[in-house]
Amino acid sequence: MKIIVITGPSGSGKSYLSNKLSKIFFNSILIKTDSYYRDNIIIRLLSIFLYDIYDRPLSIMKNKIIKTLRSIHNKDRIILSYKYDFKRKYSSQSKKRINYKVDNQVIILEGIFAHRLDLNYQKTINIVCNEEKEICYKRRIERDQVERGRDIKEINKKFNKSWYLFNKNIKNYLKKYKVIHINPVDNSSFNKLVCNLKSN
Repeated sequence: MKIIVITGPSGSGKSYLSNKLSKIFFNSILIKTDSYYRDNIIIRLLSIFLYDIYDRPLSIMKNKIIKTLRSIHNKDRIILSYKYDFKRKYSSQSKKRINYKVDNQVIILEGIFAHRLDLNYQKTINIVCNEEKEICYKRRIERDQVERGRDIKEINKKFNKSWYLFNKNIKNYLKKYKVIHINPVDNSSFNKLVCNLKSN
């Protein structure tokens, strides 16, 4: 099964791109690393002292993501699905039924941690979303105020640190693996990407 890895800084269009691709690739399986944030007492305490804790891999249940991918690889009919409530800082899980009848099914793995999961990225299709910092910031303001209940002061603090951490940690990934760069809202780039993905 083909795995498409989509990463990029906060607000760069990862979710937008993954949602568009999931509609094109029929019966694709979409996994968002944002759904796998921890909600245990340790993370809650650390978040008081480290405002950027949710931009660090420690904050996600990496082993649960790997387990989900393994279940799909084994074609388990029922897998555990996770959802994270950013306002309540609460993680919930449910059972999800997967249909494996379609040939050339793809997994779309999306998020700022998608490139930091110790996968074999030599065998995955790796996509990095690129967008100007100011545009990403504007998108982050709109999203965080509505979906995550954050004020402007908190958004400013978190966004700048998030931008710094992502660009610092992506360097080794870009050096080691073949990566496709795309601006998700550019239609010509998107169409070229789809042709590329369908030919692989």
